[in-house]
This record gives sequence, structure tokens and C-alpha cells, in this order.
Amino acid sequence: MSESGSIYGINGPVIYVKGDVGFKMSEMVYVGDEKLVGEVIALDRDAATIQVFEDTTGIRPGDQVKTSGHALSVTLAPGILHNIFDGIERPLEQIAAQSGQYISRGTQVDSLDRQRLWKTHVTVSAGDQVKTGHVIAEVPETSAITHRCMVPPGVEGVVEHAVDDGSYTIEDTLVTVRQDNGDVIPLSMCQQWPIRIPRPVSFRFPASKPLITGQRILDTMFPIAKGGTACIPGGFGTGKTMTQHQIAKWSDADIIIYIGCGERGNEMTQVLDEFSKLMDPRTGNPLMDRTVLIANTSNMPVAAREASIYTGLTLAEYYRDMGYDVAIMADSTSRWAEALRELSGRLEEMPAEEGFPAYLASRLSAFYERAGMMKNLNGSEGSVSIIGAVSPQGGDFSEPVTQNTKRFVRCFWGLDKSLAYSRHFPAIHWLTSYSEYLKDLAPWYSEHVSMEFVSHRNQIMAILNQESSLMEIVKLIGSDVLPDDQKLILEIARVIRLGFLQQNAFHRDDTCVPMEKQFEMMDVILYLYEKAKLLISMNMPMSVLKEETIFESVISIKYDVPNDKPEMFDEYRRAVDDFYRRVMERNA
Repeated sequence: MSESGSIYGINGPVIYVKGDVGFKMSEMVYVGDEKLVGEVIALDRDAATIQVFEDTTGIRPGDQVKTSGHALSVTLAPGILHNIFDGIERPLEQIAAQSGQYISRGTQVDSLDRQRLWKTHVTVSAGDQVKTGHVIAEVPETSAITHRCMVPPGVEGVVEHAVDDGSYTIEDTLVTVRQDNGDVIPLSMCQQWPIRIPRPVSFRFPASKPLITGQRILDTMFPIAKGGTACIPGGFGTGKTMTQHQIAKWSDADIIIYIGCGERGNEMTQVLDEFSKLMDPRTGNPLMDRTVLIANTSNMPVAAREASIYTGLTLAEYYRDMGYDVAIMADSTSRWAEALRELSGRLEEMPAEEGFPAYLASRLSAFYERAGMMKNLNGSEGSVSIIGAVSPQGGDFSEPVTQNTKRFVRCFWGLDKSLAYSRHFPAIHWLTSYSEYLKDLAPWYSEHVSMEFVSHRNQIMAILNQESSLMEIVKLIGSDVLPDDQKLILEIARVIRLGFLQQNAFHRDDTCVPMEKQFEMMDVILYLYEKAKLLISMNMPMSVLKEETIFESVISIKYDVPNDKPEMFDEYRRAVDDFYRRVMERNA
């Protein structure tokens, strides 16, 4: 068998090679004289089908396709953070320096800088027993993250030699390991890993810790666990990307991987520009020090869009193996599904619902299943949380991508067009959203925030549901005919919507709110509700209660109480008591 073949058919990004060429499934190949990068996606006895990650214009039947000898992989080593890659881990800054404003075809650049010297602390010495995942060296990759160089999967043995601490490139041999079979393996900082294969772990932990985002409607009403999965579906302009930006900046994940999959070029440019200017609130250093950006815009080759999701996921798993909590922002999985649909059409596969391939559900499940809180092979604990934006056409949540995604995620943050257009942000609607993590996280809330946290949250949710039912009546016959206790429900629901669910990303204290303040805000709102309900039960009219300013005062808590002064909430409880007393005295 040879390891090259001639093209006999071309259909957009899909090419066909005839003959017994010796290719393997998922192998990376080079197409034509320009060595365009491709991947083998189907094999017959005498033919191979290849998807090409670059524009195939100018490729002709008869051009040669040569194997690389390995699967489509990413390079794993120091230098990943603070970098911007395309869908197959090519650094865009180096491509720009080489080919200018536009990416030229066949561009050959190293994924990471192989000449840069990294200050390295070697953590093993001769005679040490090491196995897969064992940390052999530590490198300060950025001011925020220490890169832990690990023994790659499949290697286990005794250290024969280890270099002294110093400055080394990612390809320099740091350690040599003699395996049980006598083979001597040189280890450097650098690993290669196929993007479509999950990295090995010891076992998966059940959900037990929340991913704290600082966004009240997420942390309190619809929380996501570390290692959890969530989707953010919404129509155009409802705030999917902005919600992901807030989570990326304020969540307590150690590392953020933002995958711009098939988004508009101007939107991706804004992301790249803004992320480079953001400061990390945890360290005061640039947020890019713990961020990786993968940019694959809608005008880039569709096959690379399909691969970009797996590239980001593999990078996340690598840092998880070091013991870090990683959050992936995939924006958007709908564009990824559209890439699957286009490739499926080129391959003449039988279409399923709305033209998507029949394997759409299995691809989505395989993607989200790679999330989780794991015990790694080196004994550390790390997590990969996946938050995927979904862009249903016309905001229709019944379309296949949204419906199939709901099957595999446990957190659903449904964005509402009417909320977004009324300037209520985050525009996550409390009636269409849900989280299945609430029960799993209840012990954590009880231990770290308050025993009453979950019950308060459930009371808030019950009031909002009652408001929804009452609004159906109000739309028919107006609010004046409602009894006072139901009018109170509407008023308290308004306080919850404006004072708790709505959040201002441009306000210093309101952009990110700690869990303690979120609980205190709920507690004050419900305390006001209980006191007002007592007054209503004594036949006090709701019109008298609304003459007081207490409702507006409670709404403004989010601005008036600094995040670091929780003791101020006692003043608001006293203000509620004063309100109760004044109304009683006035109607005595």
C-alpha cells in the first residue's frame, strides 16, 4: 500500500481519492501542492473520502493527497493561554504576520512557539516512579496560571534522567523514562492529542459544587454545577454572546476557552478586541492570561467550523488534567450543526429533520458528555463546564438543534425576545428556563450560604409562577377586579423582576454579586412580602400599602448596598418593620 493517492472527485470541501492508499480513519492528510489540511472521514476498499479544512478552489482531479501519519491532533504545551487560534489550532497572529490580513491557503505555521524559552521547575528526579498524568515540571505560563507538564497517556516507568531547573523550549527533553519493557521514552513539555478522543480520567464525580457566575438569575434561580452543561438558546439580539461574556469574566472558573464557531466576522472581531482589553477581577491582570480564544467565523471553511468545537474541548481537557476548573463558551452550536448539515449534504447522506443529519443527536451528546468534574489520573481534581449558545432560526425553540440539546444538558437558560426588547437583561425567562442541578447543589448552598437558601429560591419561583397565572386574568379584565392579596402578588413579583432578576452589567456592584448578597436580597424581599401579607389579612387595602416607598426602596437594594457591606441589609429589615408600623398606626 502507498501512503498517498490521487484525487478523482471534488465536491466543495469534500474530496474523493481512489485506490488502496493506506489511509486510516480520522487521519490528517495534506491535499494538493499547497498541502491543504484535511481529515479522512470515510474509507472503502478502494476509495477514501476526505474533508478539507481550507478552501478547495483550484484543486483538480489528479492532484496528490499525502498522509501525515497521525490523527488530526492539537499540540499541548505552554503557550496555549493568551493566544488566538483558528479551528485547527493555528495561531491567527502568526498567520497574519506571514500572509497579511487574509488567511492564505496552505499556510504552514507551528501551533505554538517552539523557539521561546520557558522558565522551568522540574519536579521529579532520577529513580522516581512515574505514570500517566504525573507532573514532571511546572512552568509559569502566565501571571495567573502555572502550567503543569505531565507524563502523556500510555507512558509509565522509572525516571532515568531529569534536567536541572532552567529555561527550556517546549521540545527540549526534560526527563527520560525507562518503561517496564525496556524502552526509554524522552519527555518534553509538548504532547499531541487527537481532538476527537476524550482524554482519560480515573472517574467522574457527581455534581456537588456550583459554578459561581455572579449573575443572580443563574446562581440562584437556575444554577449550573462545576463540570455541568448548559445551553443558552435565543433569537437574534437577545443576548447570548453577552451572557457568555459575563460568565467568562466573572465566573470562578480558573480558565476560559471561548469558541467562536461560525459567528459573524464583525461580532468575532468585537470579542477578540474586548477580551484583549478586559481586566481579570480576581487578579487585576489581563483576562487573556487565563483565556484561550478559538475564532472560526462564518466565512471560514465549513469543515474547520465542525472541528473547532473539538479543538477547544481537547484544550479544556488538558488543563482539567492539571487540576484546573475550565469553562467552555461555545458560540454557537447551531452554526456547528449547520456545518454538519452541509457536510452531510455533500456526502449525499440521508437527511433527517430539517435537513440535519440523522446523527446530529449523537454528535451533540458526545460533545456535552465530555464535560464533568473528574478525578484525574494524577490524583488531582478538575472540571470542564460547557455552556453552549444555540441560535434557533426565528427564535423557534422547537427546531432540532434546540430540542436535541435539551436532551443532553441539565441547565436550560431560555432567552426571551420580549424581555430583551424591553431592556431587561439578562433576558433569561424564568418560566421557560430550568436547572436540574438545584437538588444536587442544595447541600452546598446549605453549608456555604444559608440553610434557607433553596427554600427562599423556591418561594421566589412560586411568586413568579403565580404572577404569570394572574396576568392571564389581568389581560382579560384588568387588575382592578383582583382581590388585594392577588394585587400584592403582582407587586412583589414586580419587585423580584426589577430588583432581583434584572441586573446592570455597567454598575460596579451590580455587575457581579456574591452569593451572600443574593441570599440577603431574597430574604429582604420575602420579609417584605410576609409583612405586607399580614397587613392585607387585616383588611388593609393594597392602595394604602403602595402609597409607601418601601417597594421602590427594596428594588434599589442592588445599587444601594455595596457587595462588601452585608450588614446594611439589617437597615432594610428595620425599614420594613417601620413600614408595617406606620400602616398599622395610620389605620388604627
